[in-house]
Amino acid sequence: MIDITVCIGSTCHVKGSKQVLEQLKNLISLNRLAGKVNLHGTFCLGNCQQGVSVTIDGEVYSVHPDTVNEFFTKEVLSKVRK
Repeated sequence: MIDITVCIGSTCHVKGSKQVLEQLKNLISLNRLAGKVNLHGTFCLGNCQQGVSVTIDGEVYSVHPDTVNEFFTKEVLSKVRK
């Protein structure tokens, strides 16, 4: 099981965390990964200078609404397929 956490704190919210969360939710559904991926929201991950902070199993990434598809393919799908 892969855990993905999206920061929904004020700084990330302004940078598009709601859109990132919704896009990830849709991609998980489209790829039928509901039993393989847990998606959560949380407050500050301590990476406020970057884009929307997203963690996968504790590793922090910076994701913007326009890079979600690339992030999902590169980081999520590659881990699920291992």
